[in-house]
Amino acid sequence: MTFSTELWDRGAAKVYEEILRHPFITGLTDGTLDHAAFRYFIVQDSHYLRAYSRALTLVAAKATDEDAVRMFARHAAEAIEVEQELHTSLLASLGLTSADVDAAGSRPTTTAYMSYLTAVCATGTYAEAVAAVLPCYWIYRDVGRELLKRSSPDPVYAQWIATYGSEEFDSVVESVLAVTDRLGDEVGPGERERCHRHFSTTTRYEWMFWDAAYRELDWPVG
Repeated sequence: MTFSTELWDRGAAKVYEEILRHPFITGLTDGTLDHAAFRYFIVQDSHYLRAYSRALTLVAAKATDEDAVRMFARHAAEAIEVEQELHTSLLASLGLTSADVDAAGSRPTTTAYMSYLTAVCATGTYAEAVAAVLPCYWIYRDVGRELLKRSSPDPVYAQWIATYGSEEFDSVVESVLAVTDRLGDEVGPGERERCHRHFSTTTRYEWMFWDAAYRELDWPVG
């Protein structure tokens, strides 16, 4: 069993099934999802991508070979590019601007997810950092594959689905899975358990991210 499969089986398989059944996802494909929920998602995704880019730079700094350094550094830059593209395409389609994103700020689930990622990538080992960032790659790729099968009658949702279900994104994910599997032989028992814990935690945060958007979760006070 590869290291990535080990992580998935222990920390993601059940959660992934729950993601596919979530009303946010099913609402995307049948077109019934409220646009307000999708706007919430896109705004929070913009904040998340900024933090994810910074997390990937930390992973790059910990990488033990030059190819991995270049790959994660490139992905960090691409995350910012994706965030900027949101400003010029999806945000405009939803009647939003970059100023609206900044004004909305980061909501509870987004803040918690970003903080956890940053902490692990800053203080954990290289393998722990890879395990923490991997679900965002993998879950989005596999969700994208499922969504592409159905697409959506809503043109805005169909545009988003096409982005994350692309062959280019699939190639990116495969490259990260290959790095993960090479790390498997180098990880000792204690570090391995921490990798499992981080992978499981950020996988749950992926579900929570969809759920927060569906419920338009806001700060309870303040």
